[in-house]
Amino acid sequence: MPAVKPDALDRASPPGIVRDGRIPIASPAMPRASDLAPYLERIDSAGWYSNFGPLVMEFEARLAARFSPGTCIVTLANGTLALTLALEAMSLPKGSVCALPSWTFVATAHAVSMAGLVPWFVDVHPETGELTPEGLIALLPQAPGPVTAAIPVAPMGRPMDSSAWRDFQDATGVKVVIDAAAGFDSAASAKVPVMVSLHATKTLGVGEGGFIASEDPEFSARLRAMTNFAFLGDRVSRHVATNAKLSEYAAAVGLAALDRWPATRNRYLAAARRLRIALSDAQEVTFQEGWGVDWISSTCLVRLPPGSAARVEAALEASGIDTRRWWGNGCHLAPAFRDCPTGDLTATETLAASTLGLPFFADLSAEQIHRTAWALRGALAGLQSQISRSPPHDP
Repeated sequence: MPAVKPDALDRASPPGIVRDGRIPIASPAMPRASDLAPYLERIDSAGWYSNFGPLVMEFEARLAARFSPGTCIVTLANGTLALTLALEAMSLPKGSVCALPSWTFVATAHAVSMAGLVPWFVDVHPETGELTPEGLIALLPQAPGPVTAAIPVAPMGRPMDSSAWRDFQDATGVKVVIDAAAGFDSAASAKVPVMVSLHATKTLGVGEGGFIASEDPEFSARLRAMTNFAFLGDRVSRHVATNAKLSEYAAAVGLAALDRWPATRNRYLAAARRLRIALSDAQEVTFQEGWGVDWISSTCLVRLPPGSAARVEAALEASGIDTRRWWGNGCHLAPAFRDCPTGDLTATETLAASTLGLPFFADLSAEQIHRTAWALRGALAGLQSQISRSPPHDP
């Protein structure tokens, strides 16, 4: 069996470093060692390293303060486990159907399968790229079986309306958890459970981690127990569960990241504004609505002329600029999920062929922005030239 290569983002360049003259797709904005020192000293003083220690509790309280009053936060070892255990905490019938967009990262579908549910891949809004409550209601009569859950996904951290999904849940009885993996900056309410990833590649990361925000304290208590062998303040394991707790060391990173967050956010916003300005004359390039203005994430997804993503990707690659098809051609095409039921995926297929992730990180330099914008404009001009030289189609 050939050796498995690590994902490029697991070895992304440190801030300000460009490998071999290339512009990397990402460069994590993690706290430095000096930022962690006060929190590591607290761990040493307390001698408490895991099992819901004081730093984890403080981290969760500070996260909760970012949401509506009364929101509960449960931290977990990673975002995939968070989604999996959230579904399991809902006590859904095994083998029932969970609706989710194919336009998502495969972790969403892995979580559904690990929770014992059947992923049913459905389409998204052609402009926003998100699954909407009204869209799913229209699709429910076509479901391949009893639908007990749905996981709408916030595309690249785009804000989502949890109130609308709460109304959908109340109207249909279908349980909902929102996958807002990249939504640390935009997620502000949790009328239904909301998962946010704390992976190192996100705007606020701890290395590996995630959390579920919810306004339902009973659900949050069940989820908490799911992360700790189904113990409820004692040593009795009441049902099958697992160990998915966040350690004190991860919480130390999270607390240090929160200390820096206002400055980190401003760096991301400044880089986004400069990139938007550099491409303001490229009418063929469309940014996500509000990105870099009202909200920010650690990825920059742009909409390109229909069907042009592969050709633009190749042109930028030749110019030494890394890009990323963040969600490939849709989750339904991954070998792990090819046998899962799907609906019509026209919008997903269009998005896959027409969107591309550009290099973006908090320390993206003016020179890197200029190179990216210049190369992208050149790639689009080349496409237009190809189109103008093509013979007309027969009527």
